[in-house]
Amino acid sequence: MMSNRERLVYMANQIARNFAALGHDNAVAATADHIASFWDPRMRETIFACGADDGLGDLAGAAVARLRAGAQPAPQTPVTQLSGGSDAG
Repeated sequence: MMSNRERLVYMANQIARNFAALGHDNAVAATADHIASFWDPRMRETIFACGADDGLGDLAGAAVARLRAGAQPAPQTPVTQLSGGSDAG
């Protein structure tokens, strides 16, 4: 069973992998925006204490480092604005 910390690292890496096709800089920005927008303060506090030794990948690690340093990522364009509809199944 994963600890809470391990689960958050796993989630951050999944988010980053989903944005990887955008290229490094855009993927880092989108991952940082997602964490800042959707993770509660306790989740962010826990992930800010993590690093590569905890399993954070390059993209997720860069996004977390950016947020840890106090950067406020610019909001990313929601998929629903791009497609003109809902992304619900």
